[in-house]
Amino acid sequence: MPPNVGNIEPKGRTPQFVGISREHHAGKKWQRSTGYGFASTSMLAPVVGVEIARAALAMPLAFFLEADRFVFAAVLSLVPGHNMMVAPDGRWLGGYIPACFRAYPFALLPQPGTDQTVLCIDAASGLLVEANSAGENFFDQDGNVTPDLKQTFDFLKGWERSRKATDVAVSALAESGVIQAWPITLKTGEADQTIAGLHRIDEAALNALSDDALLKLRKASALPIAYAQMLSMGQLGMFEQLARLQAQLRAQQTSSLVAALPENIDSLFEMPGDDIVRFR
Repeated sequence: MPPNVGNIEPKGRTPQFVGISREHHAGKKWQRSTGYGFASTSMLAPVVGVEIARAALAMPLAFFLEADRFVFAAVLSLVPGHNMMVAPDGRWLGGYIPACFRAYPFALLPQPGTDQTVLCIDAASGLLVEANSAGENFFDQDGNVTPDLKQTFDFLKGWERSRKATDVAVSALAESGVIQAWPITLKTGEADQTIAGLHRIDEAALNALSDDALLKLRKASALPIAYAQMLSMGQLGMFEQLARLQAQLRAQQTSSLVAALPENIDSLFEMPGDDIVRFR
């Protein structure tokens, strides 16, 4: 498995997700994250059905194995422990932000011993503050969840529903035998390095499936995922440009340079047609 799969843990800090309750949070506030530094070590991020079409046009998508099952994810970096789409100042450099990052510092996590989930906040994020600080309330004066918190909760519940449907579709692809290893070669000028652990759709195997097998994939809503993954492989070349941009930002961390960056840097990327990424 590739390192930092789906990991949103910032360097040097372990997240501490705790369930939100009136008992512990009625007298506190929360603040919105102003950047994506919390995702700075994430190499992959799970993506789900409702966002796959947009993600495929902005970044490579791949499958990875987790607990003997495949998970569909956005590839955010080819450098372990470093998300190449997060600038040193926390700005997101890519053209699409995976939904799993957009609700931070909140997460919907399973409740131990049940099939239920609970809304949690990362207590170590620095975004959980006292009532006398600037921020958003968890509950109103009547003890009801505030509209902003409910909106976040609804967003995460929608993501979770889509994740479950996506898992079913990915399982169908795996059962059909069309997922294969995707070795990616990094050329750094010193030695070639192969990134292992990622998987892709075998187009030849997909085209060779019987009508019955294709119908099964269609009924599982798996074909759009297969086509999106194959389409997204053309985005692999962005990592060459991101590597150069990251080096420039590290060397020249000035306000004028950061301000000069466009909001969407997709226009800077030239996409090669192979699985070789050259880091100069």
